[in-house]
Amino acid sequence: MNDAVVTRPFLKWAGNKYRLLDRIRPLMTEGGRLIEPFAGSCALFLNTHYRLNVLNDNNADLINIYISLQDEADAFIDYVEQFFVPKNNNETAYYRLRKQFNRTDDPYLKAALFIYMNRHGYNGLCRYNNSGGFNVPFGRYKRPYFPRQEMQLFAKKSQQARFTNESFLVAMKKARRGDLVYCDPPYVPLTRTANFTAYSAGGFGEAEQLALAEQAQKLAARGVTVIISNHDTPFTQAAYRDAVCTHFEVRRTISCNGAQRGYAGELLARYG
Repeated sequence: MNDAVVTRPFLKWAGNKYRLLDRIRPLMTEGGRLIEPFAGSCALFLNTHYRLNVLNDNNADLINIYISLQDEADAFIDYVEQFFVPKNNNETAYYRLRKQFNRTDDPYLKAALFIYMNRHGYNGLCRYNNSGGFNVPFGRYKRPYFPRQEMQLFAKKSQQARFTNESFLVAMKKARRGDLVYCDPPYVPLTRTANFTAYSAGGFGEAEQLALAEQAQKLAARGVTVIISNHDTPFTQAAYRDAVCTHFEVRRTISCNGAQRGYAGELLARYG
């Protein structure tokens, strides 16, 4: 599992786990399937070698992108690239295209515009308002990077995956003996103003965090290994008291002020 070369996801993503692969992979079991109820940018999937992968996220826009890449590969990548032109790298164009994204019912266009906004929007954030509208502001980058190679690698590897858009509990309940379930949920906030859970409709509060821990314990009793990543707080320490926990610090990469991007406690809880 400890591969030297790291494949980076094609999406910019808050809490991206490619920097923590050396921490996560030694805890993983081999064989069976890899199931990710919170797929996010799929960093773990891209850097592991399970023959079968079930990648789930309750963000339908995210899963729509992955299925578009899986089905269309280079044709979809070429389609996305047309939005990465200088005339679209300004506030007027960005907000026009963001409005189009929020109004269109065309899944192909919606997938392409999501990738455009991911690279042109502020800090690579994915955030929605209470009405379900994508509302990340313009990012003001001189030359946004078009991740062609990363998308090609994803399209190739995605042939070994099945993508689903369900709740995390539904995805977890599909696990069977010998599977590995890796959960990267929206993190418990470190402060009242540091909650980055609005990446999809609804929310992920304490009740959901506790339901996740409870389901992990149930799966472990059935021979399923579950690994959960989260902030290291008194709440998570109590929630994961029945797991074997690894504690360490990581560099925070999401902050309005770069000077305030310090270190925060992280934990990995393993059940089974």
